[in-house]
Amino acid sequence: MATWNSRGLRGSTLEELINRTNEKYRENGLALIQKIPTPITPIRIDKEERHITLAYFDQKSTVDYIGAVQGLPVCFDAKECAQDTFALANIHEHQVQFMKEFEAQGGIAFFLIYYSHRDEFYYLPLAHLEYFWDRAKNGGRKSFRRDELNPEYFLPKRSSVLVPYLDMLQKDLDDRPED
Repeated sequence: MATWNSRGLRGSTLEELINRTNEKYRENGLALIQKIPTPITPIRIDKEERHITLAYFDQKSTVDYIGAVQGLPVCFDAKECAQDTFALANIHEHQVQFMKEFEAQGGIAFFLIYYSHRDEFYYLPLAHLEYFWDRAKNGGRKSFRRDELNPEYFLPKRSSVLVPYLDMLQKDLDDRPED
């Protein structure tokens, strides 16, 4: 029998917070962001309980969320971290590749990291992730420490929005070099 603290339930609270934030942004006409379900093929279904008991993933997932903010294409992935060190093994090569291709098409890609033990959210621009990614590929650390992050990208606490990432999206845009 599965327990409530099983691996499969990790991130479900984070996902719910982001979903509620996205709903608030939609209601206010600021953004239209949707959760992308991971495609699965059911193998075994419990007909009495009416739920899937065994399945496999059809394909590699790309990102958790995709949509538009004021006409700007946006995609992001949400990750939860229970310590001050984030293992890059939590991010997959195909995700980084998809995000690079997404930005090459004029979109913005980023990661939202929730440091659960600190109750802090961090907006990690793709370019910042690429620095850590390349460092690992070149034989460096296979993780990054919280203290290596740009402190300006920690999300502010707001009573009106649970995960106020749009402020950091604007900062990301402002910090990008002019074309």
